[in-house]
Amino acid sequence: MIAVKWQQMIAGLLCMGAISSPQYVWTLFTPVLKVDFSASAAALQVTFSLLIVLQTLFSPIQGWIAKHIHPRSLIMAGIVLTGASWIATAQVHSLTMLYLTYGGLGGIGTGIVYVGVVSLLMQWFPKNRGMAAGAAAAGYGMGAMVTTFPISHLLAASGWRTTMLVFGFVMMAAGVLAAFFLKTPLATQSEQEPSGIGFTTSYVVKTPLFWLMFFMMATMATSGLMVTSQLAQIASDFGVAHLSILGMAALPLAMTLDRIANGVTRPLFGWVSDRMGREQTMAFAFTLEAIALTCWLALSNHPVAFVLLSGVVFLGWGEIFSLFPATLTDTFGTRDASRNYGLLYMAQGVGAIFGGPLAAWLHQTSGNWHLVFGLAIGGDLLTALLAFAVLRPMRRRFMQGHGHA
Repeated sequence: MIAVKWQQMIAGLLCMGAISSPQYVWTLFTPVLKVDFSASAAALQVTFSLLIVLQTLFSPIQGWIAKHIHPRSLIMAGIVLTGASWIATAQVHSLTMLYLTYGGLGGIGTGIVYVGVVSLLMQWFPKNRGMAAGAAAAGYGMGAMVTTFPISHLLAASGWRTTMLVFGFVMMAAGVLAAFFLKTPLATQSEQEPSGIGFTTSYVVKTPLFWLMFFMMATMATSGLMVTSQLAQIASDFGVAHLSILGMAALPLAMTLDRIANGVTRPLFGWVSDRMGREQTMAFAFTLEAIALTCWLALSNHPVAFVLLSGVVFLGWGEIFSLFPATLTDTFGTRDASRNYGLLYMAQGVGAIFGGPLAAWLHQTSGNWHLVFGLAIGGDLLTALLAFAVLRPMRRRFMQGHGHA
């Protein structure tokens, strides 16, 4: 049984990795897309926001569908949609069509896969939900590590249309192959809680505790997605975009390191929170990101510092995708876990709007990144404080009141 569980983990990670490029290499395409579509940075970043908003907006629906369709079939469909989004984008010639293909089709496809894999792996590892959710999210966070340099090279050699066409087919083929090995656990394999334990989604959304978690996740998502979507512009403004470190271009090197940190942090902090407590881990990780953003801004013109500190920023951000689903399921049980997490995951869509076009507009209006970074740092510190001072006692009271403290 142990071997089967880890086989499922590997298959799930490969599925997540296959569909990670639309979110995590988007910033590589933004300079050339701005020119080709004669668009401002703020207008172009609407594409990225649509990707994340639709990824999250449909997640409650995907959580409901997952109860009626085999997860493997659903995840395969999501992978095909994601690959098709890049293949279709390679043919478009207007900003509107870019929104519909890259943002719309890609958002729905990646959302299906993301929610499906996280929910499935938490069923396989019910006693280590933090680790399982973190590992699943790590596949998504680290997947683009493999594609960043190849996409960067093909982009320079053959242009963005050829790059999207080629990698659209690559992600589709690799993802469908990995999804073929997914299966749902039998009761004897998963040792999971009975499906009747916990609260319905209709009850969960009426609790202040859920909305506190939603606000915290949205606030943290804003700072992380600001960096994810606009790293190329930040590197350009800091004067390090075209510099090299040890013979490698600083921007794709930073992106590759970011993918590693963004992947490692998810199971790492998930595992830590399984042992040390969810809220204590949140407070530490969110403060770490605030410190990293502050140092990054202070040392912005140094290429080595730019690369290394961008990795620390992601180390302090990516764990939200393990800590929040694990905390939510700990609190409200497994009865409607997929739908509950689908609703909470919509917080990332809110973060995409603030971290994407609104951050680009603030940068454009102010002429520098100081205001954007200042707001992100303030949000990180606020969320760290809320985790320890508000979420922890509120969750303890709720769990004691419902007899599962």
